[in-house]
Amino acid sequence: MEFKFDRDANQDFLADSKVAIIVGYFYQDIGDKLLTAAQETLDKYGIDKNNVNVFYAPGAFEIPLLAKKLAKQQANDKNLYDGIVTLGAVIKGETPHDVYVCNECARGVADVSYQYEIPTAFGVLTTLNMDQTIGRAGGYKGNKGEEATMAMIESLYLMKQADTQAF
Repeated sequence: MEFKFDRDANQDFLADSKVAIIVGYFYQDIGDKLLTAAQETLDKYGIDKNNVNVFYAPGAFEIPLLAKKLAKQQANDKNLYDGIVTLGAVIKGETPHDVYVCNECARGVADVSYQYEIPTAFGVLTTLNMDQTIGRAGGYKGNKGEEATMAMIESLYLMKQADTQAF
């Protein structure tokens, strides 16, 4: 048996889902563009707008702690959130500071996903300059906010399939 998310047949897949979006807001204009694409993608798959909470972290380094806090939250003995999308940007500067921020952000987001088994997508841009960043926030390279949100949606689908598979 094959398990794959069908983008055309699942327009209401998120109808009963609750999703958190965390935006690293150091680059506010980039965060806004990534967030808009993420929200449009959630809408496309039938989410109730009242079931989406958006949290603004000061920067990318702070995203994993907030993601962990949200992943731990429970309601009626189950996870409050079905999925988490993380968004933001880290742009290379003159020092290696960006390397430390990117590594810790990526590791922290992955740890949340593993520890809590909640699809937690990494949509934090890690670029060399502002042109690359703009290109990935709705420019010539598309919008990584949409891509990260799709990764969360598809992972959520696969997690649900893994819970119900039978031979």
